[in-house]
Amino acid sequence: MLASLHIENAAVIKVADIDFTNGFMVLSGETGAGKSIVIDSINLLSGNRLSRDMIRTGEDRLLVSAVFTDCRTEAIELLESYGVACDGSVMITRTLSRDGKSAVKINGRTVTQSLQRELCRLLINIHGQNENQRLMQKSAQIDILDSYAENGELRTAYAKVYRALTEAKSKIEELESDTAEKLRMRDMLRYQIEEIAAARLKMGEEEALEAESVRLSSMEKIHAQTHLAYRALYGSEKSATVLLERAASALEKIGDVLPEAAEGAKRLTEFRYEIEDIADTVQRYAESDEDPTLRLNKIEARLSTISKLRRKYGADVSEILAFRERAQAQLDTIENADAIREELEKECRGLEAKARTLAAQIRERRREAARTIQKEVSETLAFLDMPKVRFCISLAESDTLRSDGGDVVEFLISANAGEEPGPLEKIASGGELSRIMLALKSVLSDKDGVATVIFDEVDAGISGKTSRKVGLKLREIARQVQVICVTHSAQIASLADRHFLISKNDQTGRAETEITELDGEGRVDEVARILGGIHVTETQRAVAREMIEEGNGL
Repeated sequence: MLASLHIENAAVIKVADIDFTNGFMVLSGETGAGKSIVIDSINLLSGNRLSRDMIRTGEDRLLVSAVFTDCRTEAIELLESYGVACDGSVMITRTLSRDGKSAVKINGRTVTQSLQRELCRLLINIHGQNENQRLMQKSAQIDILDSYAENGELRTAYAKVYRALTEAKSKIEELESDTAEKLRMRDMLRYQIEEIAAARLKMGEEEALEAESVRLSSMEKIHAQTHLAYRALYGSEKSATVLLERAASALEKIGDVLPEAAEGAKRLTEFRYEIEDIADTVQRYAESDEDPTLRLNKIEARLSTISKLRRKYGADVSEILAFRERAQAQLDTIENADAIREELEKECRGLEAKARTLAAQIRERRREAARTIQKEVSETLAFLDMPKVRFCISLAESDTLRSDGGDVVEFLISANAGEEPGPLEKIASGGELSRIMLALKSVLSDKDGVATVIFDEVDAGISGKTSRKVGLKLREIARQVQVICVTHSAQIASLADRHFLISKNDQTGRAETEITELDGEGRVDEVARILGGIHVTETQRAVAREMIEEGNGL
């Protein structure tokens, strides 16, 4: 349920707050007062795109936030799957900046607009002119039918099988592509695989060769410095080993009178052995059986080979080897096309059989739902002063499987007695579409699980008794879900549980919209205003009071 709405800097709205409850709530006001801005703000929360022109003149950004309470399990699980904590209440905040940047937060955490849209589909439905137009699309019609039939799980299972079937068929088509092209591809892949294989690449080889190249290029320096180190350690009369030997001998000679001197001599001898070992190691640094120039030439040739392969197949040896694996897989596919095709065709047969079984289950539930919807919608339309309108759902098995099942679904109406039903989009007028959408929502109110429904322009093209009946139907729906309605109809407004007035006033020379919940007499005045006339008369106020009292008694 939508518990509260906060709007900042949206066109004529500087700051506005509305607290909602369960039941039937109405928003009314003069044309241009800002009713559409409220709906646009809720649309912005739902993930819709809005122009920067909606930002109030002189302000840098627009902000809209809303709190939803008692959220359904699916919404909580969706948020938790994205790491957003949810205790059953959700706060959505969206900002739109003058530079075109937009940001969305859910429960204080920044999220993507795709998650925002996915979440809001579980929280709120907005029925306006756009939604009425969508009703004429066959994809929307089949979704409405499946919603009533509670085909969600079956559609999900079917969609998974259908995707797998489509992918398998696509692979078969690829296998059956131009034979000459496949032969050219086969030859190219063989060449690439053989070229990489001939190089006998090893992981880390390039780095090791580059390091060895640096070492061999510095052999003169290595020779000079290792010779100096060797002479200092071992290879001269004043080398470290000679001096240590002399020092150890001197201490040994006084070991009988100074015992600790003998221990020092022992340690010096150990140092001498260690230094001799280091000297041997240093001497080997410059030893090599291979001519450095010859070895360098071999290294450069090897690095050139690797570089050539890198230019063609990848940035380093690991990428080159990965390219070879992919090429081998492609080549295997081409060379084993017949066996692969046979396996894919077998897979397709199995998937298609499974898909058709699921499609049949979906179709049976659709047929049962269609019979009920046709009856209930027709009854509702008769109540809404469309007694001669026949509402039908055409359900025909399609020649091929489709992404939404195995059926072609179409909503049909016959606007006049004796006429054959025709497609909704070709026959229904704007006012009829609004009432058909209302009738469908009435039938579906306890099926789609959305707790908040907003109706905008539901009174378009109707008046008088029909408007009253529309209001009664809205109040009936409000027994199942929260209903918020923007209306210009006194017959509808007088039936609301709560009534909000949207008005525009000049504040410091600028127009600002205010949203006020009306009390008893304030509500009478507003319903009287909607009834018409340049000035509200006592007669109009009396009629308005009577309409409200009648509504309270229904």
